[in-house]
Amino acid sequence: MTPRIAITTGEPAGIGPDLCIALAGYQPDAELILIGDPQLLAERARALGRPLALPAFRPQDPPQPGRISVYPLSLRAAVEAGKLDVANAPYVLDLLDRAIEGCMDRRFQALVTAPVHKGIINEAGIPFTGHTEYLAQKTAAPQVVMMLAAPGLRVALATTHLPLKEVPAAITRESLEAVLRCLHTELNNRFAIDDPNILVAGLNPHAGEDGHLGREEIEVIAPVIRKLIAEGMRLSGPLPADTLFTPPFLAKADAVLAMYHDQGLPVLKYMGFGRAVNITLGLPMVRTSVDHGTALDKAGTGEASTGSLIAAIECAIELAR
Repeated sequence: MTPRIAITTGEPAGIGPDLCIALAGYQPDAELILIGDPQLLAERARALGRPLALPAFRPQDPPQPGRISVYPLSLRAAVEAGKLDVANAPYVLDLLDRAIEGCMDRRFQALVTAPVHKGIINEAGIPFTGHTEYLAQKTAAPQVVMMLAAPGLRVALATTHLPLKEVPAAITRESLEAVLRCLHTELNNRFAIDDPNILVAGLNPHAGEDGHLGREEIEVIAPVIRKLIAEGMRLSGPLPADTLFTPPFLAKADAVLAMYHDQGLPVLKYMGFGRAVNITLGLPMVRTSVDHGTALDKAGTGEASTGSLIAAIECAIELAR
């Protein structure tokens, strides 16, 4: 099977269009469909000194490995590289909606997303906390988990895009159990890991220091771990986050579950920035993404690296198959 991979071009003022243009000449074992404004892509390509002409996507044609086409959607306002405009916030969500529809009706076998700018979407009056939450809502997925993967390390998150002060209340026995079940199932089904070994971080420094630095480990995290171990899952924890990300622990781990965004992702990005992939687990479709943001200062300069985007595409192809 030659999978069709939809790629949303992301925030138009950011590096998403630049990265998509730089895919010219890349020959994956899949067909790539860029979802975005063809005129934006053509103008940015000229500015980068990489003029190219991409055909419009024709769903009736058989998939062809290495072919890149454009699924056209029009901008709401003219774009200047590096300068955000609230007028184009609905366009960014249009890209996602078309890609989700295409994946759900099986026109596309996977979705890869270029970065969006959450702030400008919210400034446009549209509540938006991130791709993960938006995809969950649009696909009616009962439980999703955000996981980033780099060579040698997978880190999933018990909570995603929350202010730090809201994290403890968001970690309940019910929510943590649901996240661990989803992570275990997806490692087994999507990644073909028969008996995944998952390390679970504590929330507090030193995993709570036996209750002296917080009781979440005693009252929430440990009881869930004991319950799921009794069902046959391989789990270790709650472990202090400052020591579980060391070679002796990671050597035998298939994934780490961090309690919040900035507990686990700085380590992963330090290990594999530019090669890491963001994967949304629990969706009725395959979705991967880059490990970086819109990099407005690099938009239109030709300095953006395609490393993470290509890693995300390769991962999407593997998962689609």
